[in-house]
Amino acid sequence: MTQFLFLASWWVPFYGLIGAVLTLPWATGIIRRTGPRPAAYFNFLMTVVAFVHSAIVLKDIWNQEPQIFLITWLKAADLDLSFALEVSPVSVGAAVLITGLSLLAQVYALGYMEKDWSLARFFGLMGFFEAALSGLALSDSLFLSYALLEMLTLSTYLLVGFWYAQPLVVTAARDAFLTKRVGDVLLLMGVVTLSTLAGSLNFSNLNQWAQTASLGPVTSTLLGLALIAAPAGKCAQFPLHLWLDEAMEGPNPASVLRNSMVVSGGAYVLFKLQPVLALSPVALTALIVLGTVTAVGASLVSIAQIDIKRALSHSTSAYMGLVFLAVGLQQGGVALVLLFTHAIAKALLFMSAGSVILTTSTQDLTEMGGLWSRMPATTTAFVVGSAGMVTLLPLGSFWAKLQWADGFWTVGPWVTGVLLLANGLTTLNLTRVFRLVFWGEPQQKTRRAPEVAWPMALPMVFLTVVTLLVPLMLQQWQLLPSWENINWSALLLLVASSLLGLAIGSTIYLHKAWSRSVQLQWRLVQDLLSYDFYIEDLYRVTVVFGVNLISKISAWMDRYVLDGLINLVGLATMFSGQSLKYTSFGQSQAYLLTILLGVSLLGLAISWSLGFLVFGF
Repeated sequence: MTQFLFLASWWVPFYGLIGAVLTLPWATGIIRRTGPRPAAYFNFLMTVVAFVHSAIVLKDIWNQEPQIFLITWLKAADLDLSFALEVSPVSVGAAVLITGLSLLAQVYALGYMEKDWSLARFFGLMGFFEAALSGLALSDSLFLSYALLEMLTLSTYLLVGFWYAQPLVVTAARDAFLTKRVGDVLLLMGVVTLSTLAGSLNFSNLNQWAQTASLGPVTSTLLGLALIAAPAGKCAQFPLHLWLDEAMEGPNPASVLRNSMVVSGGAYVLFKLQPVLALSPVALTALIVLGTVTAVGASLVSIAQIDIKRALSHSTSAYMGLVFLAVGLQQGGVALVLLFTHAIAKALLFMSAGSVILTTSTQDLTEMGGLWSRMPATTTAFVVGSAGMVTLLPLGSFWAKLQWADGFWTVGPWVTGVLLLANGLTTLNLTRVFRLVFWGEPQQKTRRAPEVAWPMALPMVFLTVVTLLVPLMLQQWQLLPSWENINWSALLLLVASSLLGLAIGSTIYLHKAWSRSVQLQWRLVQDLLSYDFYIEDLYRVTVVFGVNLISKISAWMDRYVLDGLINLVGLATMFSGQSLKYTSFGQSQAYLLTILLGVSLLGLAISWSLGFLVFGF
């Protein structure tokens, strides 16, 4: 039985797809009498099957070498498009994490979206989401990974635009889709180039090719930048980071997966492409620059947000920036541990935030307060999730970041400084959010706020326990350092950055009515951070303005130049045809003379028009 499940590992992504297909009769309105709940149960059942299947396979292959399943899709002449799947502890472990978090998010969604009229459609999209993520985890083919990243882009567009009756939601879905498409197009160029240079798109073959490949500086640089583009968009890295903030307009259960696993998908592909990226020092430098700018910049922006989901989403971009920085410094193991610990803690934080939003019917932090005694399970989840995000002993992120600091201690102090700054600012932000939401005096919308029902409380409590058990998992996987090998200087600095952020976040002045500072200098700083350094306005006056200008010029050329020439030819033809009917007197030489004169006049007219356009426009 175990061998059969191992050989059928490639079925894990299809369970979510089957669940999505089973929801279609309810999602499309073919079945209405039963309500949309059966669709949710079908999708939930298939996610349970996927989780159990992947968990059994993970237990069976824990100490075994990775194995590759090759599925040939198209083979003609020198073209060989094959789907390679890797079954290894890392890939199957990622599938277990994806299906497990998807399972908890779906239980959570049953309570959060209980009265939503399109519950079946939401669960169908969640199944599609899960299928793409699970396939990405098992994929050993860059070609297949690119296709699955496109599925994630489409899923993001559909889930962000789920409540499509709201204009702001439609705008957010469009911006998220177009922003990701920028990176996807560049990645497609890199995929085509690699298929020509390496002859294969399987990650294992690409790694072997990269060890002996010799590329020119220009080729390697352009190839590396193209491969970075799509992960930068998926992980919400500068300058393709604005979509994640707008994506918070979608339902919160989808945000649980988006901020924990979807953003990790691009980083996972980047991790597998490390040997190819190492061919270009410029590409590695670009990763370091993007990661550093995003980690510090997003951490600063998060502390100025008054929307609870946006305050948490910017910290997601910051953590993905740390992962980019680790990959750029060729520390893939550190990046994987960061992704694992961040996924669990961030999923718990968004579950807690969703519970607050559902109970208070607001996302504005200035309208909250005093919820700790009224929502104990939600408060506990937020505290544990926050502690799991920063370097507080003994939770998982502490050990992940200690491994980071220890590995980069000799690289340069600035690398550790970026980690300490991002960690301290994240602690400050989470402490600020906790004070505004759970501490202080109750506000009008929080005076009678009850705890959420069991479908939402159960996954929160379960994930709270899992977050507390992450250090034991890391110890079981032999990822914790022994006491003799601990870098005590790095440990003290990490703890000090968390304590400093906690102290500042606990003492900073946070008045409910203080939406903007009355002091001009602080107001300017506050606006600079809250509006994301005015990057959106900068895009509007540069990229958007340039595209609009080019489109207007193209429209003018099409309407007045191309159409004008075509209309000129048409009028000349009509005029000559009407004229020729009066010259029909039966003499062939007269007909030929008329035709020659007409063609000559038409040629002169076209030549004069083209000369006017070239020299006189």
